[in-house]
Amino acid sequence: MAKTKFRPLHDRVVVKRVDAEEKTKGGIIIPDSAKEKPSEGLVVAVGPGGRDEAGKLIPIDIKAGDRVLFGKWSGTEIKLDGEDLLIMKESDIMGVVG
Repeated sequence: MAKTKFRPLHDRVVVKRVDAEEKTKGGIIIPDSAKEKPSEGLVVAVGPGGRDEAGKLIPIDIKAGDRVLFGKWSGTEIKLDGEDLLIMKESDIMGVVG
């Protein structure tokens, strides 16, 4: 099966969630039902950017491969080639890790 090419529009970013830790620092294993969705992910694809009132392109500061933090309820969940991804606006991203 061929990998689908996907390019987000405007100031949108496609993010793949990074799995949360299976254990706590004390060694307690967390079951799947008690885990929170991680609010950290890897940027998979980035749109060209938004436009200002004059129509000038404002480029996005984030690039594919960046590790980012985002809000718990940010973005729209999609499934692309069997992979769970999130599409969100650049403004939903709080910062780049590392």
